[in-house]
Parts: sequence; structure tokens; C-alpha cells
Amino acid sequence: MATSSDLLKELRIDRSAPPPPSGGGRGLWIALGAIGLIAVLGVAGWAVFGRGNAPEVKTATAVAIGNGGGSASVLDATGYVVARRMATVSAKITGKVREVMIEEGQRVEAGQIMATLDPIDADAERSLADAQLGAAQSDTVRVQAQLKEAEINATRLSTLVKQQLVSRSQYDQAVAQRDSLRAQLLTAQRNAKVAGGRLRIADLGVDNTVVRAPFAGVVTAKAAQPGEIVSPLSAGGGFTRTGIGTIVDMDSLEVEVDVGEAFIGRVQPKMPVEATLNAYQDWKIPAEVIAIIPAADRGKATVKVRIALKTKDPRIVPDMGVRVSFLEAAKPVAANQPKPGVLVPAAAIVQRDGGDVAFVVEEDKVRQRALKLGRSLGDDREVTQGVAGGETVVLSPPDDLKDGARVRVAAAGGESASDDSASSSE
Repeated sequence: MATSSDLLKELRIDRSAPPPPSGGGRGLWIALGAIGLIAVLGVAGWAVFGRGNAPEVKTATAVAIGNGGGSASVLDATGYVVARRMATVSAKITGKVREVMIEEGQRVEAGQIMATLDPIDADAERSLADAQLGAAQSDTVRVQAQLKEAEINATRLSTLVKQQLVSRSQYDQAVAQRDSLRAQLLTAQRNAKVAGGRLRIADLGVDNTVVRAPFAGVVTAKAAQPGEIVSPLSAGGGFTRTGIGTIVDMDSLEVEVDVGEAFIGRVQPKMPVEATLNAYQDWKIPAEVIAIIPAADRGKATVKVRIALKTKDPRIVPDMGVRVSFLEAAKPVAANQPKPGVLVPAAAIVQRDGGDVAFVVEEDKVRQRALKLGRSLGDDREVTQGVAGGETVVLSPPDDLKDGARVRVAAAGGESASDDSASSSE
């Protein structure tokens, strides 16, 4: 009868025994590996022998011809935006500011009230002138009444002296008095006219206490405050203001640039210009030369040029820096003039079926393109139709090269990559 130790020995695995023979599963994997190896060898053989039969060609790139109708820059310069109409508005008289009605950035219209001065003195002058006019007019009425009486008296005495009822001396005295009153009336009338003129001057004095905008624009500076003394003259040192505020007409903005004397001959009136503000680098503003100032700066050897901006925009403000490019006038293209095409080497153009063609490389194949030719420019030809700029064309294509054929592009040194590898192996 077996013991427990014998039973345990029977359960132990014998690792020294040889492994059993492999079944059909391993043979299947070997077969699949062989098939894969054959497929890889087939692809490699096609790549080596199939592509090796493709002809090797040299190529060139078609270059696009620029459009002759555009405008090119002939000169660049820098300058500043300036206002043609800008004024520091002041009062016509010296006075104390009573009220200021403007603020920076405010738009004002022509004739709009900007500030008022204390009108006490001006009102007193006007009242005095008005009273003087009234007195002159009253004196005129009095002299007119006396003259009327004197004329009647002289007429009556004229009749009586003819009848010898009064003496001749009485009549002469009446005539003299009439003529004297006529002179007094003329003087009184002139005094009334002078008084009327003085009143109008006093009215102007009152009106001068009101400061108005001379033109429409935007307030860029406010220079006075209520209570300050303003004067059109610079008097009183730092305690007297000479202006109420500054107005700029934004519709009169233009550009002034300094052009070197050596290049001023390139600039002409009415010449097109492209302006670029330093604050807005991507904004191209169309402009035009207004005038060339006929005076040079001896110190800087420059000539000032005025340029008109054709665009009105609130982003354009005075004293901004600007760069300008003076452009050539665009040349009109004639209706019968062919459109500019591309330049290709003459060696890339061959005859096929009586027409001019070129072979364009697309990946590893070539495509035959029918061409329309233009001018001959040295070793190149102008192609107006058939090839686009940047495409690669075959140089001196073989006679047996057909549309859709595979080719190998030669290396830049004139030898193909396969030739280089072959020579290195030798």
C-alpha cells in the first residue's frame, strides 16, 4: 500500500523529460511569414526596377511677370499731420472772464459763443453814447422849429418891403436869421449822426465782451478760467491770459514732409501718395501731393512738401507721425495688350502635334500643357497661357516623353541621386 510520500512524488512534474513535438499551429505562422517576405521583396523590386526605368530630367521654375499697370514707390519720407486751419481764439479787448463755455474735445460751430467777459464798462459806455444821441436828436428838432419860424418871417417881410411898409434893414435881418438857423440845423444833424456812430461803436464794445468761434472745429486746448484777465496783447506778465482756447478744423488736416534736395526731382504736384500713420501701421491712406514749397532748409538740406489726405477719419489728429510713399502714376493697360504671364526657359518649350507645349512636373509624373507664347526675353520666353508662376517645367524634354510618364528629377548639381550613390559605392 502506497504511502503519502509516494503519492506526493507522483504529483511532481518531471522537467528533465524532452518537450513534446510541435503541432500544426507553428507551421501556419511560418507559412504566413514567408508570404509576407515575398510581398515585401516584390514591392522593393518594383520600386528599384520600375522607377529605375523612368528617365531622368532637369527642371526649372516658371517665374511670374509683375503686372505693369500697378504703381511702384519712387521715394519714401516721414513727416507729421498738420492742420491748415488752427486758431488760438482771444478777446478783442482786455477784460475779466465771466464764463467759459468750452471744454477740450468739444466740437464748436462757426459763431458759437466760447466765453463772455464782464460787460460793466462796455454797458456804461453804451448808455452814455445812447444819451448823447438822444440829446443831439433833440437839438436837431429845436433848430428845425426855429428855422421854420424864421423862413415864414422872412417870406412875410419880403412882401411888406416891396410895399414899402417895413424898412429894408428889417427884411435883411430876418433873412440873416433864417440862414443862420439853416447852418445850425446842418450842424445839429451832423452832431446827431456822430452820436449815432458813437452808439454803434459802443454796441461793438458790448459785443466784444462775447468771444465766438471763428470757424467750425474741435477744441484742443482750454486756456482761461472765470475770473482771469484776458487781453489780445501779452501784457501783465504771467497774470494775464492771451487766449480763451485753441480750435482746429479737422477737415483741413494734411501732411507735411521734408524731402532731401537730392530726391526732390522725383516729386511732382498731383502725384499719388500712400500715407501710413505710425499709430496704425496696417492702415494705408490714399493721398496726393498738393504743392512743393519753393524754399529749401539750408541747415537740413530739405524741401517741404504738402500732401492732401483723401480720407477724413476721426483717428487722424494733428501732430501724428506719418510715413509716406510717393508712387508712380499707374500706366493704363491697352485693351488689345496681352495679359502678363510667366517666364520659362526656351529649352522647356517643344513641338508636339504642330503646337507649342511644355511638360509640368506633378509629383513623379509629367503633364503636357499646350502653350500660348509671347515675347522672347533672352534665353526665356513669355508664356501667357498654359503654365502658372511657381510650377516646375522639364528642360529639354526627350522626344519619347509622353503625358503622364514617370520621371526622376535630377539633383541640383546635375546628377541624380542614384548616380551619386553608385559613384560612391565604386
